[in-house]
Amino acid sequence: MPSLSKSCWFFTTLLFLDAAFAGDPFVYYDWTVSYITSSPLGVKQQVIGINKQFPGPILNVTTNWNVVVNVKNDLDEPLLLTWNGVQHRRNSWQDGVSGTNCPIPAGWNWTYEFQVKDQIGSFFYFPSLNFQRASGGYGGIIINNRPVIPVPFGLPDGDITIFLSDWYTKSHKDLRKDVEKGVNLGIPDGVLINGLGPYHYDDTLVQNGISYQIINVEPGKTYRIRVHNVGISTSLNFRIQNHNMLLVETEGSYTIQQNYTNMDIHVGQSYSFLVTMDQNASSDYYIVASPRFVNSSWAKATGVSILHYSNSQGPASGPLPSLSEQDDPSFSINQARSIRWNVSAGAARPNPQGSFRYGDITVTDVYVIVNRPPELINGKWRTTLNGISYLPPSTPLTLAQQFKILGVYKVDFPNRLMNRPSKVDVSLINGTHKGFMEIIFQNNDTTVQTYHLDGYAFFVVGMDFGVWTENSRSTYNKWDGVARCTTQVFPGAWTAILVSLDNAGTWNLRAQNLDSWYLGQEVYMQVVNPENDNNENALPENAIYCGLLSSLQRGQSHKFQFSLGSPLSINSRIIFMLFFVALLDSLYGMWSVEH
Repeated sequence: MPSLSKSCWFFTTLLFLDAAFAGDPFVYYDWTVSYITSSPLGVKQQVIGINKQFPGPILNVTTNWNVVVNVKNDLDEPLLLTWNGVQHRRNSWQDGVSGTNCPIPAGWNWTYEFQVKDQIGSFFYFPSLNFQRASGGYGGIIINNRPVIPVPFGLPDGDITIFLSDWYTKSHKDLRKDVEKGVNLGIPDGVLINGLGPYHYDDTLVQNGISYQIINVEPGKTYRIRVHNVGISTSLNFRIQNHNMLLVETEGSYTIQQNYTNMDIHVGQSYSFLVTMDQNASSDYYIVASPRFVNSSWAKATGVSILHYSNSQGPASGPLPSLSEQDDPSFSINQARSIRWNVSAGAARPNPQGSFRYGDITVTDVYVIVNRPPELINGKWRTTLNGISYLPPSTPLTLAQQFKILGVYKVDFPNRLMNRPSKVDVSLINGTHKGFMEIIFQNNDTTVQTYHLDGYAFFVVGMDFGVWTENSRSTYNKWDGVARCTTQVFPGAWTAILVSLDNAGTWNLRAQNLDSWYLGQEVYMQVVNPENDNNENALPENAIYCGLLSSLQRGQSHKFQFSLGSPLSINSRIIFMLFFVALLDSLYGMWSVEH
């Protein structure tokens, strides 16, 4: 038998291990969702925490990693978590909304498993049922670039996540009862920054003793600040006193880098800024989130936290930085139009973002979607899109499709507002697989509404006041409209988006404003590949069954069971590899003695 050197032996072993364990890494999280007691505005109340944290933990992963999140529901009502902006390629089973998943019953757990395929950027998660987002349960998602893909800016000195939310001291259960009765949410009791109340900047507006956020920084350093509006109905303006904010990314797309002194962040939207600590630190600086397009009675609902330099010479004092003459929708719509896609930068892949020339693609379907304020339908307050108020069926749409159950839904959502009375129905958009859809949102309500599409990033190509017409297309940005998953629509205005339907599945299109969504302002888009039934991921083995399929549910199969799932974790793989190498080393020694 020919001799075999030890170095050759180990090289062969490493090649074997590399082949055996090649693939994208898995990361694991165990989360318990429960009520905890907190006093964000100085009043004790129940909030929804994750692992006793409010806001919840940040899910920090890298492009193409596989994420396994085992969620135990310790609330007193059903729960689903949805991953705002994560596209779940061909895997709407993991989307965590009523059309794709049976709720996790109280006392049960369920394990999400999904891949952050070909994505980068700043997103967040939140509970999608029963108005629960009004009580918390939200947290951040950071998807980092792979090391081989360059980022279009220098590595920052730190990474900071900020959650903005309008907040009520009423529970989410009481708020949803109000909404069901047609009662307007009214002025929030405050605006929270990272789950904390406002800094005591004004004796008449802020009571003493409220805990507030302090963000500690070092002079001269640059930080990436990721800001999310996780609130329920209020557009907020975000600003940092005396500091410019260089916009670099929004919801998974790198943007043309522009400085802003403030940014309107609407419900459900996320932005990344680079902020350099270039001030003299004569005192601390205010970080402000204030409601937009409201009157002076909303002044108490202003979120204020503190930016503290390590060499600061004293506390912040004096008036908050104002918006001067910028408090009108015209300023805001022009600001929104100024946000452009960085077409020369790569993102999850090395090719430039602009290599997908969306302006050259032929549109295959057009939907003009008109909303309305709440109205009475069959004696109940409802909201509509194109005259239809969506009422979730007891059997999720994906399960009804999988088991070919008839009568649960219809694929007949109208592409225009019909001349007929409003109605409650389960009507889906028929999305053509690999088609290119134009959607125009026409806002007939009196407040800013935001709309979100699961499963995709879409191109925001136009927005303006008035009623959209065919001639409005002449104003579209066909080159560098930003790609994102949530867009605002101003009152009495329209917003147009283009989306390439390359992701098979059943996807939720919804109002992010929670009161509008809860009363029926949502629709699902079914995108089926007619040439390949296997284009979507298979039904998960751990699927929960409900509605017409309740009889398929196995007893207590999901109750209080925490597990890391079937694949080996990263640490387990490393330990196994070390053990395997040690074993081979021992076998090699025995072989050497014999030969």
